[in-house]
Amino acid sequence: MKDFWDSILSFSQTTVKTVGQQFLKDFGSAQANEKDDGTLVTQSDNWADATIRSAIASTFPSHGILSEEGEHVFPDTEWCWVVDPLDATTNFARGIPIWGISLGLLYRGTPVFGCVHLPPLNQTFHGFFAGDFLEKNVLTDIPQGAFLNGKLIRPTADKMSGNHIFNLCSRSVGIGPHLPSKIRMLGMASYNFLTVASGVSMGGVEATPKIWDIAGSWVIVKAAGAVWLPLDSQAIFPLEVGKNYARISYPTLVMNRQELVSVFLPFVEAWKQKKLGN
Repeated sequence: MKDFWDSILSFSQTTVKTVGQQFLKDFGSAQANEKDDGTLVTQSDNWADATIRSAIASTFPSHGILSEEGEHVFPDTEWCWVVDPLDATTNFARGIPIWGISLGLLYRGTPVFGCVHLPPLNQTFHGFFAGDFLEKNVLTDIPQGAFLNGKLIRPTADKMSGNHIFNLCSRSVGIGPHLPSKIRMLGMASYNFLTVASGVSMGGVEATPKIWDIAGSWVIVKAAGAVWLPLDSQAIFPLEVGKNYARISYPTLVMNRQELVSVFLPFVEAWKQKKLGN
């Protein structure tokens, strides 16, 4: 199946870069509207969603598609693409150059390939991760590793210090004041996690990411060797056939290594309990 994986990678990188070129032309001038859930959408989101779904349907006609701006019900197909046509629409609409396109390919409901492209930064992440499938002697020919612009990436092994970075989302700012690190708010869920995978930050938390925010980055984080910790009890994967994922959030903590989970998790849990108490 080497040709298959090569075709997946080539298709993904070509697609996200083609969409990204048009986004760069629209960047800073797109008019945003508010959706029912309070998030923003632009014509660029909708155009990209239609473009990506059309490309998948013509290249991989047997594959299903789950998309933020399109189909929200997980299909009964062995392979399924999860599409975020524009992660960080608010940044995009307001002229902040941190936004991108995210694709995740799921096999039997679990991501095995991810590709995230950030046009303004000229950064393209991708990764392959078969996890339990390898242990079950399935997908044994899948490539391994996480990459940024074709170069292998790993989380940092630095000793923790007050000059390292931990990323917050806008809904988790209450965690920040007491952390043993500097904090940043990037405004892009997948990039929050990918900076951990690539060694830029020690960790990051997202309070309300949706499945299209995380399907592509989950693979890359896992392939890089970082720790992905769901903050709710339910498992994220495999996804369930026939389930609507439009309004389901997956609070998540990502850390560069296991030993630092015990350092940061108490701050996250304390904030979570205080928020629930309010």
